[in-house]
Amino acid sequence: MNVDYIIVGCGLAGIAFCEHLIASNKSFVVFDNQSQQSSVVAGGLYNPVVLKRFTSVWKSKEQLEIALPMYQSIEEKLQIKVDYKIPVYRRFTSLEEQNNWFAASDNQLLSAHLSSKIIKNTNEYITADFGFGEVLHTGRIDTNTLISSYKKYLIDNNQLIEEAFNYTDLKFLNTGISYQTISAKQIVFAEGYGLIRNPFFNYLPLKESKGELLTIHAPDLNIDYVLKSSVFILPLGNDLYHIGATYNWTDKTNNITQEGREELLNKLKTFLTCNFEIVDQVAGIRPTIKDRRPLVGKHPDRNNMYILNGLGTRGVMIGPYVAKQLFDHIENNSELDPEIQINRFNSKS
Repeated sequence: MNVDYIIVGCGLAGIAFCEHLIASNKSFVVFDNQSQQSSVVAGGLYNPVVLKRFTSVWKSKEQLEIALPMYQSIEEKLQIKVDYKIPVYRRFTSLEEQNNWFAASDNQLLSAHLSSKIIKNTNEYITADFGFGEVLHTGRIDTNTLISSYKKYLIDNNQLIEEAFNYTDLKFLNTGISYQTISAKQIVFAEGYGLIRNPFFNYLPLKESKGELLTIHAPDLNIDYVLKSSVFILPLGNDLYHIGATYNWTDKTNNITQEGREELLNKLKTFLTCNFEIVDQVAGIRPTIKDRRPLVGKHPDRNNMYILNGLGTRGVMIGPYVAKQLFDHIENNSELDPEIQINRFNSKS
């Protein structure tokens, strides 16, 4: 088999890169063994504001201008629904937080995204004496439907190989690379936390942040917005809600834990008073970097080998943006954004 690209990983980063390849009529094959779950357990929220500090997300405008049309295109192509427009309410815990919100809403970078009107709480099961601030132009990507449907699409087109990638079978040629019976011009590793086992890129300083997420059934809650407080509540329909998320920097497994469950429940019960039932709990490892920027670029010693990784907690927004950056860099020799280039970590020692 001869292709233009081999992609390793079919999470948010891999899918976004596939879309750029398809748009440019490039041939490719994807390897994925479902070992990485950070995309699957993601809340999937796209939100241009850091709600802990009321600051703008890095390059949020550029990210959304690429991401939202891409998800719309995928919806039309696969005949699925993944993009759900939904407002985000930030629960205030003090007058000081209200004042900080008003100050932030006057910021030129944030004024289009922060409503200057305080929303009074009318839900008897939510404790919010100081009301809410509304973030505008937000929504949720159903990452489970996106990834499962996209994999089926790739299978139907004979473009997905569901097995682990064996690095020792990768060989370098003058014209590209070969892997078992496949010849390709380029290879892109978009394998998330699996990077730690990649002998070509494991020198990069990937940090592991384990996240756990609950799904609850709460018939009395009845909210049609995402509520952000010490944890977020994200409506899924049919009285189901995601509750998340934890951050664990020591546990490097995809196993759910009692500690994660109790942490989420304890925080949730500080402001939610209705009865609910836990119906699911999931866990995954987020690949994050100490400077909170992705890892994108060419291997320092191999011309045909690239990495697309480190999306962190905002993968649905940042994935399409950095995938386009990498595609344009490979195909059009354009410069990568200096903040995401892997050469900022220029030592393999």
